[in-house]
Amino acid sequence: MQRLSFCSTCAELFAAAASVVPLTPTSVHSAPCPPEALGVARTLEVGTSGGLQVGLKTYPRSLALDDREIVLTFDDGPAAQTTPKVLDALAKECVKATFFLVGRNAEALPALVKREIAEGHTVGHHTFSHPAATLRGLSESAAQEEILRGFEADDKAAYGTASGAPKVRFFRFPGFADTPSLVDWLSAKNIAVFGADLWVSDWQSMTPETELALILSRLDKEKRGILLLHDTKEQTAAMLPNLLQELKKRGYKIVNIVPGTNPAPTRAAPEGWTSATEKIIADVFAKARRAFKPRGPAGAAPEEPSGPGSNPSPK
Repeated sequence: MQRLSFCSTCAELFAAAASVVPLTPTSVHSAPCPPEALGVARTLEVGTSGGLQVGLKTYPRSLALDDREIVLTFDDGPAAQTTPKVLDALAKECVKATFFLVGRNAEALPALVKREIAEGHTVGHHTFSHPAATLRGLSESAAQEEILRGFEADDKAAYGTASGAPKVRFFRFPGFADTPSLVDWLSAKNIAVFGADLWVSDWQSMTPETELALILSRLDKEKRGILLLHDTKEQTAAMLPNLLQELKKRGYKIVNIVPGTNPAPTRAAPEGWTSATEKIIADVFAKARRAFKPRGPAGAAPEEPSGPGSNPSPK
């Protein structure tokens, strides 16, 4: 998964890039939807009172989507080079998605956050810095601070101000690595936690063509669900127009999720469900521990850990 390094010079460069992103939609964004566009089949309001956890890769429940209904979600942005391409592809097909923002990226590129909102997308949250150790590698207080700081940075970028609670109470854990105490803490704040039902595996390097074939094979098997992509990935930005065309050809429909007041309908996991996320996280943490073991002569430097954010971690 791509992560951006933010030294002061980097932040200045990203801020400069943001200044050239138009705040008002261009003609391709404001043009009426052509009848052949994929569009949005329906909008699903998701109430967050008391908390909610959905996404079968991590949780034993998901949104109650009909056959061939998909919720498109994008993580880790915004990114100056790729997010505009993703937004252009979505706008051309009149499709709406949910973006889970990394706070420091939103802070550096507020114009892109404003564009996402102006074009009707939902903006959720994905911590401030997307720590490589995931929130499981932080203390409880540090993890909470990382989440709260992300809420504040995202809302300031999106709306100019931030209050004690985020305007959109949608959150996704980096690497899907939650903890029971953090889930309870978020639920007490009426925050919905989103996992995913399908992922594209675009944290791994592959061609756009390979990525497209992979996600279509998974979609044709599962038939519906919350789909995870990353708007920070060049291969995904290049693949997305073809994906939207294929979804249209294959009869898939887009569901747009937005904050609501009533509980969203959910569906239980099939019998025999297990968390795919937990096994991956356990494997990655075990690999990191092995990498830190001393090797060679006494005093030799240990190997660099792969870290829970590297392959094969789903984020």
